Amino acid sequence: MKDLFSDIYNQSDEPKSPLQGVGVTDLRNQINSLRHELEQHNYNYYVLNNPTISDFEFDIKMKQLEELEKEHPEFFDPNSPTQRVGSDVISSFKQVKHQYPMLSLSNTYSESEVNEFFERTRKALNTGFELVCELKYDGTSISLVYENGLLVRAVTRGDGEKGDDVTSNVKTIRSIPLRLQGNDFPEKFEIRGEVLMPWNVFDELNKEREEQEEPLFANPRNAASGTLKMQNPAEVAKRKLDGFFYFLLGDVLPSDSHFDNLQAARKWGFKVSDAIRRCKNLQEVIEFINYWDAERKNLLVATDGIVIKVDSLSQQRNLGTTAKSPRWAIAYKFQAEQATTRLNSVSYQVGRTGAITPVANLDPVQLSGTTVKRASLHNADIIESLDLHIGDRVYVEKGGEIIPKITGVDKEARILIGEKIRFISKCPECGTLLKRFEGEAAHYCPNENACPPQIKGKMVHFVSRKAMNIDGLGEETINLLYQNELLRNIADIYELKASDIARLERLGEKSAQNIINGIEISRNVPFERVLFALGIRFVGETVAKKLALAFLNIENLEKATIEELTNVDEIGQRIAESVIAYFDDSLNREMVEKLKMYGLKMSVSEEKLRNMSDTLSGKVIVISGTFAKHPRDEYKTIIEQHGGKNSGSVSSKTSFILAGENMGPEKLNKAQKLNIPVITEDEFLKMIDLKETI
Repeated sequence: MKDLFSDIYNQSDEPKSPLQGVGVTDLRNQINSLRHELEQHNYNYYVLNNPTISDFEFDIKMKQLEELEKEHPEFFDPNSPTQRVGSDVISSFKQVKHQYPMLSLSNTYSESEVNEFFERTRKALNTGFELVCELKYDGTSISLVYENGLLVRAVTRGDGEKGDDVTSNVKTIRSIPLRLQGNDFPEKFEIRGEVLMPWNVFDELNKEREEQEEPLFANPRNAASGTLKMQNPAEVAKRKLDGFFYFLLGDVLPSDSHFDNLQAARKWGFKVSDAIRRCKNLQEVIEFINYWDAERKNLLVATDGIVIKVDSLSQQRNLGTTAKSPRWAIAYKFQAEQATTRLNSVSYQVGRTGAITPVANLDPVQLSGTTVKRASLHNADIIESLDLHIGDRVYVEKGGEIIPKITGVDKEARILIGEKIRFISKCPECGTLLKRFEGEAAHYCPNENACPPQIKGKMVHFVSRKAMNIDGLGEETINLLYQNELLRNIADIYELKASDIARLERLGEKSAQNIINGIEISRNVPFERVLFALGIRFVGETVAKKLALAFLNIENLEKATIEELTNVDEIGQRIAESVIAYFDDSLNREMVEKLKMYGLKMSVSEEKLRNMSDTLSGKVIVISGTFAKHPRDEYKTIIEQHGGKNSGSVSSKTSFILAGENMGPEKLNKAQKLNIPVITEDEFLKMIDLKETI
């Protein structure tokens, strides 16, 4: 084969030493040229599915480059095509904070809910807008950062705020560009997408594992996620992962249009799905959904729905986000597949809050590409409504849930059935009589300080990423420490010694020291996360932040009354009663005192306090319209930091309305009728800075 390298290499069995007598500049240029050619062939094959040379020819060129780089290490490039094969074993993954949080999408399962999303968006923007529809790929989320056209970092979603740096593994995915094409890309930007394992690769992998008597992967998503976290990039390279990309972020982007940005990304070398459509109205969105609901079965990778996004980035910013998901996007999930199988028994699980969850044990059945053996029954009311008996043929669905659920019974198939399923009355772990609180569907074991699954569950929650984030202390390790009587409650974590941990099975001195280091670092976790980590029933991540901001320290919270608690924005009677019940328990108070003694942060930091004031104390504020200087959610946080309370509706209790452009006409009319002040964005910011009040 004659090409630009034919003068360097001949076709004899004994190749000459490459580039003898060639100058340094020529050598560098020729190596770079070969790299560029191989990158183009990679792109043609893995992104365009249109190879222009044979695999044999590609392999010869790759070997040529490998030999050149080996003989001339001074020209090493971490983004060379030769680096995709992976070689070094990774000892651990470094945690990296996302510049922009990676939020999850709200799910919808019907056209009516899509319509509701459309109407909410229309009212909030109060101006024209377009939507973009895309396939929702069922893989593992990834964020890539490029600087000057080169891939510099790849980070998993993690907890949304920070994830694992998996750059070495991602470099082995041949459809992901290490160096961008063209020259019109931003100096620095982030692109997000999904790492996938194609169906044919998944089937091959499971076949190999079955032959080697290894556990099979449940679905391509789990296989992709597990592969991305392997410690050896060379093994990752063998798994033939793929990647599709769907969102661009950065200070300077080609366009305000999300759709146009994706087209630009496609030109730079990214694999962007052809199944993407810009829609002017709701009817076009529904047409897209209906088409792909059927056509998705012909795709080479797994999908589980459609993502619908507002096209304009400025409109996205104005719509803002909730604590968990953007308001400018929604995921339409395809209807769940259904299968029938036999119910063999029902077992009961105890959660960290004492909630009892019944689980149906079934004959194995294939459903949505996975083997299903268990299904959630949720609570006693569900069991009763289904009229379940041992031996029943049951209908099983897997929709948006990880654990499938039973949706019905084939009563016509009943011939010889066993006894009727009745919900238990005592805890399956500790024998305590169960309780059911008024207005709640779940039964609870009240023995929270002596029921083993609750004790261990609280510790697992305490060390989790969004809470204290203690490396090395996972569920298995906590079970081991509990079994060996080294842990009995969360405070005991701070009494652990490396020597005690190192002597346990599967743990050595290095693991023990990592755990101790993680425990030491956790003493710096801010108060709001410590409060969340305590595991008070109904006090989630967002509620913990609100309580921390309202009461500033643990002492104030311990003394808080029902009235004081319910005066905090979004804190209702149920949460207030739960907080009071928690601190009424002497064992909990004793544990909190121990945690204080061990140096955990039990008050809002001085830095946060400096950014707070009572400027808006006692004021109820409604936000309406779109803003130029800060998103709506940021204004909500500012209001809370300055002592105000956010409200979604105008009433006689409203102190004033913070109004942006395109303020809702209904809110404006009501404000005028009630003589409620309406202030602009600039007036509000001036008021905060000068600590003036209206």
